[in-house]
Amino acid sequence: MLRVSFFLCFLLIKLSLCADKYSRDDFPPGYVFGASSSAYQVEGAADQDGRTASILDTYTHAGKYDGATGDVACDQYHKYKEDVQLMVDIGLEAYRFSISWSRLIPNGRGPVNPKGVQYYNNLINELISHGIEPHVTLHHSDLSQALDDEYGGWVSRKIVKDFTGYADACFKNFRDRVLHWTTMNEPNVFILGGYDVGFFPPQRCSAPFGVNCSRGNSSTEPYMAAHYTLLAHASAARLYKKMYQDKQHGYIGINVCSYWFVPLTKTIEDELATQRAMDFYFGWVLNPLVFGDYPDVMKKIVGSRIPVFTSLESRSVRGSFDFIGLNYYLTLNIKDCSSTLKMETRDFMADSATKISPLENGTTTFEFPITPWGL
Repeated sequence: MLRVSFFLCFLLIKLSLCADKYSRDDFPPGYVFGASSSAYQVEGAADQDGRTASILDTYTHAGKYDGATGDVACDQYHKYKEDVQLMVDIGLEAYRFSISWSRLIPNGRGPVNPKGVQYYNNLINELISHGIEPHVTLHHSDLSQALDDEYGGWVSRKIVKDFTGYADACFKNFRDRVLHWTTMNEPNVFILGGYDVGFFPPQRCSAPFGVNCSRGNSSTEPYMAAHYTLLAHASAARLYKKMYQDKQHGYIGINVCSYWFVPLTKTIEDELATQRAMDFYFGWVLNPLVFGDYPDVMKKIVGSRIPVFTSLESRSVRGSFDFIGLNYYLTLNIKDCSSTLKMETRDFMADSATKISPLENGTTTFEFPITPWGL
């Protein structure tokens, strides 16, 4: 079964502001209202009960967020019952949370941490006891620091085996109550931020494209990281479908960050640039999942820097999902910048040969243009 899941940020806020116009009855009976979070943003207890560092711990402890860290965060590790009650109070029907890889498997691979299993069991059971569907994300930008130290994390093929082992541990321990699994949250974002421009962990990038990185290659590593992310997703999905899905009747998919792109002008150059932006920013992830290969325009422009799927890998990746999750935030204008393609050294941003700018419109408190029609 193919399911499309939309996690709409600010939807509940929007509905509350328009309470005189819309109500729950305006949505189909099967529509699920929920909220989502990531482990590092809410759990806290960063060094408690066997949890080890993730690349986010290393990044924040280096002062990247003006001294702010996730050491305590919302303290959901200790206050999960209060948090679930808040969800009940506002009428949520689902909660999508991520599992901290380094809490469940402190060394990245090997023995599972019983205290980590106990925490997630407690959270899942508390949700279910209040009629709230648990939706689990396996990876939300918090790769185990141990694996990044050992072989570079997502830029190594070794990550495919280790991620599959981690996913298997999650399936084994929580499959009897979790029916909705997301392997990766926004791989297009954490890869660009972490391996191209370097403003996210693990800060792998290179001049002149990256920011304050001491290692990495912005011209090649984003494509490598995306390739191994897709293979890891497909491997975990294949495992779930083979070993668990028939008995549990659950669903597994992936979540991407999506925009809607609009040509800045009506010129053919900007229209072509807009299609190119779509191919680069989410066709990069979705094309292999649907068709088994990267978009043609990416392969043409990036050339030998983009990895090649073998026939077996292509078949493995293609169709390896029951749903596609979309995190939609805003709509953007696209202007052609084909001149960047003449540069001898390029990164992902230059390869897309586009200039991106926000639409002029009302904005949220995060200065995102309010463009719900773009969804």
